[in-house]
Amino acid sequence: MFPALETELKHETLPDPYEDFMYHHLQYYGYFKAERDSLPDSAKHQYARKTNPRLVLNGSFGERDLIPDPLQRKKLLWPTCLSSTLHRQIEAMSRDSSMLTSHLLKSRQLLHNEFGEANPRLREPRDLFGFFSGSAPLQAPRWPIECEVVKENIRHIEGVPPQPEYFYQPTGNEKIPEIVGEEKGTVVYQLDSVPTEGSCFSSSRVGGKRGDIKELAVTLQGPDDNTLLFESRFESGNLHKAVRVDTYEYELTLRTDLYTNKHTQWFYFRVQNTRKDATYRFTIVNLLKPKSLYTLGMKPLMYSQLDADTHNLGWRREGKEIKYYKNHMGDGLQPFYCLTWTVQFPHDQDTCFFAHFYPYTYTDLQCYLLAVANNPVQSQFCKLRTLCRSLAGNTVYLLTITNPSQTPQEAAAKKAVVLSARVHPGESNGSWVMKGFLDFILSNSPDAALLRDIFVFKVVPMLNPDGVIVGNYRCSLAGRDLNRHYKTILKESFPCVWYTRNMIQRLLEEREVLLYCDFHGHSRKNNIFLYGCNNNDRKYWLHERVFPLMLSKNAPDKFSFPSCNFKIQKCKEGTGRVVMWRMGIVNSYTLESTFGGSTLGSKRYTHFTTEDLKSLGYHVCDTLLDFCDPDQTKFTQCLAELKELLQQEIHKKFSALGQDMDLEGSWNDISLSDIESSTSGSDSSLSDGLPVHLLSIAHELNQKMYKKKKKKPLQTRKQRNEQYQKNNMIQEFKSTEYAPERAEIASTLQKQPTFFKTSGNTSSSTIKNEKPRMNELNGRDKGTSLDPPKMTTSILTKNKERMQRKKPRFTISCSPKRSTNTSQEQPAPDMKPNWSRNTFPATHRGGANVVSYPSLHIYTYP
Repeated sequence: MFPALETELKHETLPDPYEDFMYHHLQYYGYFKAERDSLPDSAKHQYARKTNPRLVLNGSFGERDLIPDPLQRKKLLWPTCLSSTLHRQIEAMSRDSSMLTSHLLKSRQLLHNEFGEANPRLREPRDLFGFFSGSAPLQAPRWPIECEVVKENIRHIEGVPPQPEYFYQPTGNEKIPEIVGEEKGTVVYQLDSVPTEGSCFSSSRVGGKRGDIKELAVTLQGPDDNTLLFESRFESGNLHKAVRVDTYEYELTLRTDLYTNKHTQWFYFRVQNTRKDATYRFTIVNLLKPKSLYTLGMKPLMYSQLDADTHNLGWRREGKEIKYYKNHMGDGLQPFYCLTWTVQFPHDQDTCFFAHFYPYTYTDLQCYLLAVANNPVQSQFCKLRTLCRSLAGNTVYLLTITNPSQTPQEAAAKKAVVLSARVHPGESNGSWVMKGFLDFILSNSPDAALLRDIFVFKVVPMLNPDGVIVGNYRCSLAGRDLNRHYKTILKESFPCVWYTRNMIQRLLEEREVLLYCDFHGHSRKNNIFLYGCNNNDRKYWLHERVFPLMLSKNAPDKFSFPSCNFKIQKCKEGTGRVVMWRMGIVNSYTLESTFGGSTLGSKRYTHFTTEDLKSLGYHVCDTLLDFCDPDQTKFTQCLAELKELLQQEIHKKFSALGQDMDLEGSWNDISLSDIESSTSGSDSSLSDGLPVHLLSIAHELNQKMYKKKKKKPLQTRKQRNEQYQKNNMIQEFKSTEYAPERAEIASTLQKQPTFFKTSGNTSSSTIKNEKPRMNELNGRDKGTSLDPPKMTTSILTKNKERMQRKKPRFTISCSPKRSTNTSQEQPAPDMKPNWSRNTFPATHRGGANVVSYPSLHIYTYP
């Protein structure tokens, strides 16, 4: 059937080098991670595929469970309904397939055409890129093999509450229920096996644990049995145990993050068999944080399936008699805290869900990205790729968003903006802000098109998919907080943050990264705010605070600038914000959005909805345009306002200490870190170090990385003389290169008639900091001085001529004036930036030229 291959069957050939290369290369993409005698599931499947070519991958995207090839599957599924002729054709094709998959052939990667015939050519490598197609299904989430998963597709609608949802107002008479426990109550739901701190992640598979799924809820005794049926073994679900202590009262225990014994905050579970007229009480008994927004009026979220189906109502805030208090029944090692609330269900026999915040699952993200990939317009400027694979083998997606450039120079001149979310899986509010950002930047708004023209956006929408899938609050499957390990060298143990840092390092080599922002959630403070990094370079003094101040003016009812903090603590050195700042990104931030609501403006004392968080994503884009406006009026006015605010803060600080401070002197030399308080109010956790099973691996890698290099042998006298002559020639060349320019500047210095004193005056520290080049020139000839404006103009002219000789400049024409249309593309049409006219004169972005600086790398399409 294939005569061209007959000669190949006569000669024994070596294994295909392409296949050997691919098998080694794909071990970083979740196929195998251990030795053959102790392979995880993915490794066993890979080894089985290599030794038994008859076994192929399932057609579903990312599915790795082994099944027979399509021909065998047809024979198994329809053994009796096929005619004898078809049986003979299938058997003949099977023989051809088995002949072609002989170990004598060079390639065993066979493709089948529409007639079922095998074509012996190389198959495109699987899973190298996370692309979507309309014909392929989504990649199913991969779970640790210890986790049981129910076979249900749970989805929720994005309904907006018809009325503002105000905070709960405590009455002071809230009941504090006594913790009874399972000794006096009845366990109605409990997970059988949960990985704890003593174990570690080994392998994963689609669907989690093999075998039949046990029914953990109690069996109802009849139609009059009003026991609630609990369930949480679905994506992002978290509930470990439910104990019935009274007819309508239940004590709930949350599951800790997998492979740890702590981090209980996120909850998301389902109840069935509800009764309409009864008042139920739920009490979560093992929370770990001493402070919570529930003490400030935050309510839990509830979702009614019947209301969603009949009235199109989604998640809403529900609960009365809400109380957050310390549990005195702990084990003595660490104190526990309780959250109790009462609720009345809207319908009989309803299916309801409770959650800490609006859930956003890994499947929700994949559905969104699939829609983007299938959109013929958005797919032209949004490219989806796989950044890496997580520990469980789930895809970490990377989006590159920018408009195609006309020339290589124009492409290379674009600056970059890096955004990420969900490094902490229980902070789903970060995903909603990210969704709002993506909705706007991928829209046909003129402002969005302008942003895509002048920037390259690198977006990682979900950094920790494993934690999101299993319902963790803070950790990955390594049992550690990924936002404390951005400096890690363990690529296999922390792949998500390792590849993110590596991607940003490569990006910095290609172009300037203007802004980095990681989206988080906050459980102790209301409103939305930023954490940044104080800049020690006086050239960019207070520049890192301009973007947050602008954002507070654009979203005055959501964003609180006084809540922002820019102090760097030692325990935060491993966070993405600090690591990227030390890599050279001045505007490096962590955006914290509350689980509660706002205490500002028109939204005062109301909970945030998903629309509020998505509108913040739009405001981030709007502020980015203000921040990069060619007319720097707003930027300079913000700097002036920041200096005034800082003076007030310094005066307040010294007044509290009972000291006097001369703010007219060198007040800007005071360290900003001494003025600000710590960020201990954040949700950050201290690093627990590496797990025990990773300590030896880290030690070996450190030994390899910091191994002393062998000393070079001493050079001979002849070699040293030659090197000395080369160094002298280089120094002479450098000294003569700019001699004409220095002579011209010196002649300019001699022609100036103006004199002013510059030596020994301590009050002129501000002038020294702001114009160091001027002081340097004055130091060359103490008897001569310059008029500062003329001198600055002369220096700038020389630098400009030098740059034009070295690198040609070019400009990018911006689109006409920014759109003021408040259509559906802008999520917050009712909100207007609070730029006062007396502070910021009206300026137009249109018609201006953005000066672009070429970078080292040239890309026509980044």
